[in-house]
Amino acid sequence: MTTEKGNQKMYNILVCDDDREIVDAIEIYLSQEGYRILKAYDGIQAVKMLKQEEIHLLLIDVMMPNLDGIRATRKIREYSSIPIIILSAKSEDVDKILGLNIGADDYITKPFNPLELIARVKSQLRRYTQLGNMAVEEKQAVYTCGGLMVNDDLKTVTVDGEMVKLTPIEYNILLLLIKNQGKVFSIEQIYENIWNEDAINADNTIAVHIRHNREKIEINPREPRYLKVVWGIGYKIEKM
Repeated sequence: MTTEKGNQKMYNILVCDDDREIVDAIEIYLSQEGYRILKAYDGIQAVKMLKQEEIHLLLIDVMMPNLDGIRATRKIREYSSIPIIILSAKSEDVDKILGLNIGADDYITKPFNPLELIARVKSQLRRYTQLGNMAVEEKQAVYTCGGLMVNDDLKTVTVDGEMVKLTPIEYNILLLLIKNQGKVFSIEQIYENIWNEDAINADNTIAVHIRHNREKIEINPREPRYLKVVWGIGYKIEKM
């Protein structure tokens, strides 16, 4: 349950790694920031806890016994859109891309800098809460492009009247592009707008999220109607 700490909400973060020392270290870093930490040591425990507890963000390792982080993320995305940050070793680049491809929102490489960990957690939680019911605006913000509609008040996306479920990162990328129809955004511009930090080696990260968006909003992702690539420059939502 989300609790109040002064005027600041306390969020529940589930940390899942079979290395108990890493879990304990992350707990120390994040609890100092006012977060409540829950612990799991394999993917099966994480999936079970997410169904029993109110969790606002998941940090999950890739390599674990019983159920690894990739398969656990795939299961979790069947019923939850909470932010998921993948923990991976430097040698697991393929796993990072696979994790993003199946619905993770971000990744952090071990060994990690505690300040980077905290910054990424705060960034994901900020976006998640902005997508939730806490952000209530008087002015209705609805953006349409052909059969594609994004309602930024309700935080919903529909294509030809059919609801489409996006992760927070996917939603924010789509919102950025549909609010600026016809304008081409480079990979660096998209990354810096969404992550609020300098884009360093962001190509794969953005490409994965763009592909995921296309698979959800396009009838034929290979011949997109809405989300277009401008080769050598970036991406745009086609103005109709």
